[in-house]
Amino acid sequence: MAKLIIDDLHVRLGGNEILKGISATFQQGEIVALLGRSGSGKTTLLRSIAGLEQPNKGAIRIGDAAVFDAAAGVNLTPEKRNLGLVFQSYALWPHKTVFENVAYGLKLRGCSKPEITARVEAVLEGVGLGHLGGRYPHQMSGGQQQRVALARALVYSPPVILLDEPLSNLDAKLREEARIWIRTLIKRLNLTAVFVTHDQVEAMAIADRIVLLDDGRIVQSGSPEELYNEPRSLFASEFMGVNNTVKSTVREARGGYVQIDLEGFALWGRNCGGKAVSDPAVGVIRLEQVAVAHGEAGGENTVRAELETSVYLGGHWEHVFRCGELSLRAFGKPLKAGPHWLHLPPEQLWVF
Repeated sequence: MAKLIIDDLHVRLGGNEILKGISATFQQGEIVALLGRSGSGKTTLLRSIAGLEQPNKGAIRIGDAAVFDAAAGVNLTPEKRNLGLVFQSYALWPHKTVFENVAYGLKLRGCSKPEITARVEAVLEGVGLGHLGGRYPHQMSGGQQQRVALARALVYSPPVILLDEPLSNLDAKLREEARIWIRTLIKRLNLTAVFVTHDQVEAMAIADRIVLLDDGRIVQSGSPEELYNEPRSLFASEFMGVNNTVKSTVREARGGYVQIDLEGFALWGRNCGGKAVSDPAVGVIRLEQVAVAHGEAGGENTVRAELETSVYLGGHWEHVFRCGELSLRAFGKPLKAGPHWLHLPPEQLWVF
């Protein structure tokens, strides 16, 4: 059953149209990441779902009930939408204990003291803070404060939980750990979750589905694997992953592939943009797909390039090569200085 439905949502703030007809369906138990660069509309979409922004057109439904419908004049206040909200800043009361912070929403809803105690203790136990209910926020680490904010959002069993850049205030190591336990907790509770991030690695690690936005529109929606391995546009291909980009002109087209030129070397790639001969084109290939070819001479879909520098990244090296006026990068093992032949597999070179 669809838990959250967005239908043709438009939002105008001042003279700017921020959302330009967003439609999306979020299923029960699904974790969805709203991904995009700054200004793409992802935070405005989340705030519209929460009731913190009022759209100009469209509808938002949670289950069978409309929480916003411009045509019908429906616009429920945030508290009546009964959603769980986790903000980037945590927004914890500094003068209240962890227990009191988590219990605050239940008190506002008029729950009895025994019910409040039982629910707060249960949710704190669920996020691994059952023994820290008496502490104050300043006595806790950033990761622990983030868990308190999540517990506060979960304590009244919301149908949908919304998270706005929930890990941005954590250091790199804590972010890696938090990705795992946040996903595990949300899946265990079978919640529908929507979270905003600009970090593609975070989106791929946590989400079942990624909705990629640009300029107030959905560019592509699908599983992390689909967005990473099967981008439908130049924007999607360049936004995801770490890439080499080649600007060229189509020299030949054949069987779903086109040939482009890279500093005098002919390269075949997948025709992802419906290109014809003589059309301007952009080739995109992930760094991990570029390989140093064996042997002295290059084969099909190879280019000769001079190694400029190498950087050690722990599990692998990143190499920077110079091919004419173009810089190419690749991951791999240690390499000697000098010229090398680089292989760019045709099926992994996307041409838009």
